[in-house]
Amino acid sequence: MAQQPDPRVLLRLLVLLHPYRWRLAVAGLALLAAAASVLLLGQGLRLVIDQGFLDEDRARLNQTLGLMLSVVAVLAIASALRYYLVTWIGERLAADLRRRVFDHLLELEPGFFESSAGESGGAGEITSRLTADTSVLQSLFGSSISLALRNLLMLIGAVALMLVTQPWLSAIVLLGIPATVLPILWFGRRVRRLSRFSQDRVAELGRYAGEALAGIRTVQAFTHETHDRQAYGARVEEAFTTAVARTRQRAWLTGIAMLAVFAAVGVMLWQGGQAVLAGSMTAGELSAFVFYAVLAAGAVATLAEVAGDVQRAAGAAERLLELLEARPAIKAPERPVPLPAPLHGEIRFDTVSFTYPGRETPALEALDLRIRPGERVALVGPSGAGKSTLLTLLLRFHDPDRGTLLLDGIDLRDLDPRELRSALGLVAQEPVLFTGTVAENLRFGRPMANFDELHRAARDANALAFIEALPRGFDTSLGPGGVQLSGGQRQRLAIARALLKEPRVLLLDEATSALDAESEQLVQQALDRLMKDRTSVVIAHRLATVVAADRLLVLDKGRLVASGRHDELLESSPLYRHLAELQFGQDVTAAMSDSASLS
Repeated sequence: MAQQPDPRVLLRLLVLLHPYRWRLAVAGLALLAAAASVLLLGQGLRLVIDQGFLDEDRARLNQTLGLMLSVVAVLAIASALRYYLVTWIGERLAADLRRRVFDHLLELEPGFFESSAGESGGAGEITSRLTADTSVLQSLFGSSISLALRNLLMLIGAVALMLVTQPWLSAIVLLGIPATVLPILWFGRRVRRLSRFSQDRVAELGRYAGEALAGIRTVQAFTHETHDRQAYGARVEEAFTTAVARTRQRAWLTGIAMLAVFAAVGVMLWQGGQAVLAGSMTAGELSAFVFYAVLAAGAVATLAEVAGDVQRAAGAAERLLELLEARPAIKAPERPVPLPAPLHGEIRFDTVSFTYPGRETPALEALDLRIRPGERVALVGPSGAGKSTLLTLLLRFHDPDRGTLLLDGIDLRDLDPRELRSALGLVAQEPVLFTGTVAENLRFGRPMANFDELHRAARDANALAFIEALPRGFDTSLGPGGVQLSGGQRQRLAIARALLKEPRVLLLDEATSALDAESEQLVQQALDRLMKDRTSVVIAHRLATVVAADRLLVLDKGRLVASGRHDELLESSPLYRHLAELQFGQDVTAAMSDSASLS
């Protein structure tokens, strides 16, 4: 059974309110004024009835009504001021919390988001925390706590004034409030639980529909429409059934609440009416007493409702604080070693071993390797050989378990990760583009790049022609993930982005494996310009990269099993010969010759 969140965790968020303490103080004064005004209305009601209506004193009635109008004006102004300030504080808290969590998440290594799939649900769940959980906290601090304090003050004041007015009748009320409120709370909890369940069902509807519509080509290609209609229809009926159950409970809640409240008021009126007839209580005092009793009952119900909000907010706070407390495994040392200028780009692996968290088989094992400055190296090997892991360690997304990885003789762990990555350029096999314009995506490589620099990088990446053909050129919005572009166009934008960065070391998960012949040729030409005079480590998938490499490194099960040029490896490495035959066909030598002539 899941452990209930501790509401005390919310106290840890109070530090975020410290910069706004003066607004809090003014909101507190407004809250006191509003609560006092409501309580004064009960006394005004007593005076209107006793000294206005019953004494038939027109002047006294006018005076009392005028005072009540003044109290109502104070109540309106104080309530409006309290609402504005408290809502502002709640929105500000949510904004500050979102910013703080997001800023912290950017400091965490990619492994956190990969390994958190089992713990916190992965990147999707973390994104939900940034939005939904902060909204829950905004609701609590921007509304619920203010309501709780206001109703607590009114409860205390109403009970005190009831005791002053009629102690014996107050005892009946104080005993009757729990008897009236408890059934309402019981049904209220059932309604809230069914409401959350109903929201989950509606969210599942949205998820299923979004997934089906996003993959509409696949759905229709596999003639899956009938199955999806039935599956979606079943989910719609589940949501409807849950909504009906929630509505039924809410109907019971409404009926019982009305019955309980009016029954309680009826009992008070009967008892108080007896006292009025006996002369021990005035009609105005009875009216004021009923007013305070209703205030007290409403305050108790509101406080109980807020208690549920506090419990939900405590759970949200725990999830957000869990993210804030996550410590990055990869961080800069206290005194990082600066990179030499100019950077030569020599890379050395000294008996490097690495195993991914949660796995037992090493991804790299006792790897010894030296890559000379300016050398173009291609990594080849079967799936799972450790090629991508080698790039990951160079980017310092992970640190080796054993051994040392050096750049120009400096241990990567002695460098600031940001300075290290500023010297590295990455072109992935499936490049990531972001929602925004062409220029904004290119400026990932250099945020302050001017138009001439963008133009030159796009030209060198063979991307200028298709960019200028877009409706607004460099200012054309690409949509989420660059969906409006072909694979070759996305690759050339990624290369232009890397060219803008001007890295000394290039890491390339070779970008031509899924392209047609024309796009491959354009991308390969751009890659040749990008790799010129740079240390390049390339995961090789296609023949052209193997031909262009100065040296081939054959990896298998995390170990370096062979190194050399293509012709040498065909003779000396059975694994490489096998891979070459699988990829290039049986006549490897002829295929290589044809490719060399093309390049």
